[in-house]
Amino acid sequence: MIDPKAIVDVNAEIADDVEIGPFSIIGPEVKVGAGTVIGPHVVMKGPVTIGEDNHIYQFASIGEDPQDKKYADEKTSLVIGDRNVIREFSTMHRGTLQDHAITKVGDDNLFMAYTHVAHDCVIGNNIIMANGASLAGHVHLCDNAILGGFTLVHQFTQIGTFSFAAMGSAITQDIPPYVMVGGRPTRPHGINSVGMERSGCHSEAIRLIRKAYKILYKNNLRLEDAIEEMEDLAGECDEISNMVSFLRNVSRGILR
Repeated sequence: MIDPKAIVDVNAEIADDVEIGPFSIIGPEVKVGAGTVIGPHVVMKGPVTIGEDNHIYQFASIGEDPQDKKYADEKTSLVIGDRNVIREFSTMHRGTLQDHAITKVGDDNLFMAYTHVAHDCVIGNNIIMANGASLAGHVHLCDNAILGGFTLVHQFTQIGTFSFAAMGSAITQDIPPYVMVGGRPTRPHGINSVGMERSGCHSEAIRLIRKAYKILYKNNLRLEDAIEEMEDLAGECDEISNMVSFLRNVSRGILR
């Protein structure tokens, strides 16, 4: 299962059925779970923990040092969950001591070619990053979010669940859950109703989310006042409660 042309450190922990292609380099302190396939020319530098049934394609770089001038060779880590697809030339870096010293990736995510996950990012489940999408450090990307091709995300930004960023978006502030953004400059453009419908979200919840979007973006309210109005809807819908909770914890303001 391990090609003889691959280089695997004796201190790496590799499950018995893991496939490793030719010319891949697996360093010490790398743990790879069962069912994972690692293509040719992949480089992994630990400490890295990779779960089960992932597929990592050729020329990916997993667990390299963070691109942060404050990094001084401290021991930090990258943790990747299960059933992720990481395509060609994708890069994922370990964390820094300036945060929690860990970069986290959840389950069932698709990272298309040339995507970048920087140090200290926290990635949820079922997200899609299309070709060339890049996250700066400390970004939180919540479940079911989609970033279109060549989307760029500023450091410390939070991107809510089921949000959608169109191709080429430049995201410099937090995006609330369920909101679509796009254009130049990047601005909100309604809610991601298609994504919610595909996930089985109830039509009444979608109606209330659309109403909350109007409160937030169409009524010319201060953020604090918009949150108060949205709280009146929160008792009717868990999704609105999720939006309110997100908005009360924004770190960079929201994209408006």
